[in-house]
Amino acid sequence: MPYENIIYNVNEGTATITLNRPQTLNAFTEQMIHETTRAFKQAGRDETVRCVVITGNGRAFSSGQDLAEVQARAGEFDISDHLRQGYHQLIKQMVGLEKPIIGAINGIAAGAGCGVALAADIRIVSDKASFMLAFSKVGLIPDSGANWFLPRLIGYARAYEMAITADQIPAATALKWGMANRVVPHDQLMETVAAWAKPLALGPTLAYGLTKRAMNKGWDTSLDDALEYEAHLQEVCGRSQDNQEGVQAFLEKREAHFIGK
Repeated sequence: MPYENIIYNVNEGTATITLNRPQTLNAFTEQMIHETTRAFKQAGRDETVRCVVITGNGRAFSSGQDLAEVQARAGEFDISDHLRQGYHQLIKQMVGLEKPIIGAINGIAAGAGCGVALAADIRIVSDKASFMLAFSKVGLIPDSGANWFLPRLIGYARAYEMAITADQIPAATALKWGMANRVVPHDQLMETVAAWAKPLALGPTLAYGLTKRAMNKGWDTSLDDALEYEAHLQEVCGRSQDNQEGVQAFLEKREAHFIGK
C-alpha cells in the first residue's frame, strides 16, 4: 500500500521517513500516524535497513495533532482511543525498533510532534528549529510519550516548566538542556544527518539494537537486574558474526566490516 502523507525511501542502508503535509506544518492526522507507524515497521523488517532517519518536509518537523481533523469529528472523537490506537503504537514502534533512529529536526516540533521527536534515539537539530509542549494552550496534558521522555532527558523541573508554560524552546536551549545531540546551521542539517547515518548503517546493528534495549530496560530495573541483563545481552552479542569480525579486525589492525548480524 503506497504512502500518501509521508515519503519513505531507502538509500545505502538508511531509511528516511519524511512527514509530508507541509501545508499544515506536518500536523498529524490519524492516517499519517498510521502511515508513520507502518513505515517504522517496514524499516524494522527490512534487513537492508540498518539506520532510520525521520524528518519533516517544509518549515516544520511537525506541529502536532491536526486539530481541524479533531473538530471535524466532534461528537465521535475519543481522545483516549485515538492515543491508544495511534500515537501509542507509533511511539512503541520507535522505541522497540532495534536500529538507530536519528531525528533530523528541521523546524518546530510541537505537541505530539515533540513527542515523536523525543522518541528518536539521536536528535540533530537545525538552528532554526524549536521544541514546544503546546498542550496546555488547549487545556490538555502532554501526551505521545512526552511525560516519559522529557523528564528523563532534561529533568522534572524543566520538563514541567515546558508543559505548563507551553514556551517555545529554541535549538540552542534544547542543546544546553539535553534535548538535542547537535545543533547545526539549517542548510547543513541533512548533510550532517547523512554523515551520522552512513557509519551507523555500516555498524554492528545487533549491538546497537541490544544497547537500545538494555538502556530502555535500565530505566525501570534495579542495578542487580540491569547487570544480569547486560550479561545476557553481551552473550548474544559475543556469539555474533559482527563480534568475531570486530575482534579479528582489531587484531589485524584494519577497519572492521560489519554485516549487522
